[in-house]
Amino acid sequence: MEILWFLIAMAMLVAVFGPYLRRRRGGIRLAVPGSSDAADPENYGFVRQEQLDVRVPGPDEDLMDALENVRSTGHWRAASQLLAGTPKEGERRWQRVQAFGGAAALELVEQPGAGARWLKAWRLEAEKDPGGAQVHAELLVQQAWRHSGGVGSTDHRIILEEAREACRKAALLSPGDPVPYITELAVARALGYSEAEFDALWAKVIDRAPEHMGAHLAALHYWCEKWHGSREQADAFSHAAAARAPQGSLLAALPLFAVYEHIPDVVLTNFWESAVVTRAVEGALYAVHTARPDDPMLAHVRHMLLSFLVRMGRWAEAMEQVRHVDGYVGALPWSMAGDPAEQYALFRALAVAGYEANGGTPATLPH
Repeated sequence: MEILWFLIAMAMLVAVFGPYLRRRRGGIRLAVPGSSDAADPENYGFVRQEQLDVRVPGPDEDLMDALENVRSTGHWRAASQLLAGTPKEGERRWQRVQAFGGAAALELVEQPGAGARWLKAWRLEAEKDPGGAQVHAELLVQQAWRHSGGVGSTDHRIILEEAREACRKAALLSPGDPVPYITELAVARALGYSEAEFDALWAKVIDRAPEHMGAHLAALHYWCEKWHGSREQADAFSHAAAARAPQGSLLAALPLFAVYEHIPDVVLTNFWESAVVTRAVEGALYAVHTARPDDPMLAHVRHMLLSFLVRMGRWAEAMEQVRHVDGYVGALPWSMAGDPAEQYALFRALAVAGYEANGGTPATLPH
């Protein structure tokens, strides 16, 4: 996979700088990296790579404050209070549960056997707290995927079985909350639920949150796994959801995520110019332009759009996405890389270079 990313990066560099080199005799000069006129993301006020936040896709000050409080004090009450005040039906509760679960998982990696004491205390001292139960279930899912000896191992399956039970206990504590069922969608994918089992679980999600973008992304991952990479089936699921989406729903961007799931291992240049990619990108652009500015899933869609728009050479539109999401990289596709910040920074640099190659400057980028 690292070789594939390297080849993609080299191809994009050629796409960006090739026109410069061919037109140099016409008076256009290639900016040399490191020179005063080189394309530099910092000229646009973008965040330095080492300061990019890999935990979340976009800003959430209340979440950041709670995470810092939990980390610095070792107490769970700030996390509990935040989740208790977060509406059950929306996307933000699911994102916050993921963030707390991810923070606990990271602590356990950094301090095996000693990390995430706040979560252990939360479960012991407030056993009936729905937030603590949901974060515990999310922690188990993340542990299974990241640190359980590999997919298919005995440890992997044991943790997933424990996660399934934790999801079901969390659901009992908060009957109207879709989050435990959405978390179980990841378990369904990993354990290979039958279609009947999955349909029963999906019905519980849809009954509680029919337009939940995060739930649809989790379901898409399940079906992609179930259909062994069949693009037609993934397209059918994503397009059906997009067609049912009301005005302003980001579900119109779901087909773009389906295309991402099926990017070929060997990518030919004309793939990015294909009708399938173009339609998915246009649908996602329509979705972000009509969505509420405060939609918690908006940043997720913009991150995915950025990765496609750069590959398509649509520099101004790519820079528009950077302008909105810069500073945060906790989203697909960056989260799949070994170093999400580095991966995002590469695409951002390519966007800046392409933008300036076509006459753009910091002054011409809207603020």
